Amino acid sequence: MTGAFVGVVILAVIIAMMAIKVVPEYQRLVLFRLGACQGQRGPGLVFIIPIIDRVTWVDLREIFLEIPSQTCITRDNAPIAIDFLIYLKVTNPVNSVVQVRNFSGAAQGIAMTTLRAVVGDIPLDDVLAKREEINQGLRAKLDEVTERWGVKVTSVEIREIEPPRDVQDAMNKQMAAERTRRALVLEADGKKQFAITVAEGDRQSKILAAEGERQAQMLQAEGYAKALETIFAAAKQVDDKTISLQYLEALKNLGEGAATKYVIPMDFLNFLKPIVERVERANR
Repeated sequence: MTGAFVGVVILAVIIAMMAIKVVPEYQRLVLFRLGACQGQRGPGLVFIIPIIDRVTWVDLREIFLEIPSQTCITRDNAPIAIDFLIYLKVTNPVNSVVQVRNFSGAAQGIAMTTLRAVVGDIPLDDVLAKREEINQGLRAKLDEVTERWGVKVTSVEIREIEPPRDVQDAMNKQMAAERTRRALVLEADGKKQFAITVAEGDRQSKILAAEGERQAQMLQAEGYAKALETIFAAAKQVDDKTISLQYLEALKNLGEGAATKYVIPMDFLNFLKPIVERVERANR
């Protein structure tokens, strides 16, 4: 009797454990009762009927799928290898279980075919240069398909694009030529700026030299003008007597010389008249 009671208790505990589910916030339970979908349950405590009910756990957290490198043909018939990541999030747990068997695998398969379709409409140069536009195009096309599964494609990120070997060689040569061109342009600009600076310096030097010469001429002219003003002022103060005395001094100096012939201005007698008259008055 005691053993039967213990067996009943153990059976009740097992049934209770089967009937009670603790659902975390980031998960949901999709409940099926006798095969019919009863909707989602959770989060928190969820009670089910053992044996009759069957549940499927669904994770609501965002997940990512790594798509391996895929060889695609561009619009201009160039083969190119691309690998990328897809970020997914379940928005409808019931549809993610009822509408598709394995939405992760299905999303990966549809991503491969969608990538080929998107890249096939784009030339090679745009594939290499417009990565963000390709990401947006892939996300939009994938979201149209996964929406009916209750799954939202939140982002698509291309990780690596590997063009053909000959295209890589051409790109490397183009980049080298572009770097050489930029170096030559920078060198030419430097020489141009140097020539402009030198020419500007020469022009400024000539301007300063001309300005200095002009200032010197102006100072010299001012000196001449002041000298003439001084001479004219001194000449105004000289009278006839002073000039006569200067003439006599000059005759004295001539007489002391060795010359035998002298040239005397005709106005000399006019300058001597005042002296002769003074001498005559003194003798009277």
